[in-house]
Amino acid sequence: MADQPQTEQPWKPSVNPWLIAASVMLATFMEVLDTSVANVSLNYIAGSLAVSNDEATWVLTSYLVSNAVVLPASGWLSRTFGRKRFLITCIVIFTVASVLCGVANSLGALVLARILQGAGGGALQPVAQAVMLETFPREKRGVAMSVYAMGVVVAPILGPTLGGWLTDNYSWRWVFYINLPIGILAVLMCIRFLEDPPYLKNVKAGRIDFWGIGFLALWIGCLQVMLDKGQDDDWFSSHFIRWLAVFAVIGFILFLARELQTPDPIVNLRVLKDRNLAIGVILNLSVGAVLYATTAVIPQYLQLLLGYTSYEAGLVMSPRGIGAVIGSIVAGRMLSKLDGRLWMAQGAGVLGLTMFLLGGVDLAISPANII
Repeated sequence: MADQPQTEQPWKPSVNPWLIAASVMLATFMEVLDTSVANVSLNYIAGSLAVSNDEATWVLTSYLVSNAVVLPASGWLSRTFGRKRFLITCIVIFTVASVLCGVANSLGALVLARILQGAGGGALQPVAQAVMLETFPREKRGVAMSVYAMGVVVAPILGPTLGGWLTDNYSWRWVFYINLPIGILAVLMCIRFLEDPPYLKNVKAGRIDFWGIGFLALWIGCLQVMLDKGQDDDWFSSHFIRWLAVFAVIGFILFLARELQTPDPIVNLRVLKDRNLAIGVILNLSVGAVLYATTAVIPQYLQLLLGYTSYEAGLVMSPRGIGAVIGSIVAGRMLSKLDGRLWMAQGAGVLGLTMFLLGGVDLAISPANII
């Protein structure tokens, strides 16, 4: 028994597990929602701050880049400061940054606030998953994670509808102000219900891989700027874009070399030796790229070219959320009867077909066709 990992020690929270789940899921839903809630508001943000629509997309990309850079460090930060304290701090940072986004009077101030918001929200998803897995007994983890996955999938798809309604009826600033009451409620619930497992008190944080974080920020940041500004600057005919591409490649190579050699990597790439895990990561990357890209592009297409209001664009996007809910429920039941590989294959096939159909839209298309 002396060799048994500390993480395997039996432990039960002192409150109902679903209260803990509601606490962490509220914060996570709020964070994931913000990845897309501002999509339909970009035209209004651009007009209010006197910038172009292309420049306004920095409101989205700055958040995602900051989110991606902070996320890998969440495990080390949880062990250093305690999971409960760290999670509450992240929610507070996210909520305060949301208010700063709402009061921003320039694009620069808004982008800085979004970077801070992404930094606060980057750790919410992985910490929430860890809390969910440890809170529920093994026989109930599947149900708990299905509910969690439903929230994570639905939030970015429902974001445009909520954002459009707030923008049309109030102001684009309320897209960010709405996080204030939710954030306060999430903090109070976490203070009341959340508790750290006993084993965390004896776990050493270890060293943090600052070089890994630096290289990660370098290649992701340069790649994101290159993809954002490439079309405006005629891609590789621009010296600026070429330098960004060079630094992105160099940063990526240095990141890989560092993470494969250091004993305490910020991103443990060695786990990808497991074939199933590696394939799962590739599938998640592909699906995420398709869903996030279309969630950002389609509202712009509907508003700029078809003349939809923000709310109308959000309504046209909302059936994706309904489909995600139905799909999550059906998948939970079908996986016990079918080979999971077959289910994932048909899902990828349907997603590919529908993206192909969306690629053929034109200015004569009706809302029903997009829906």
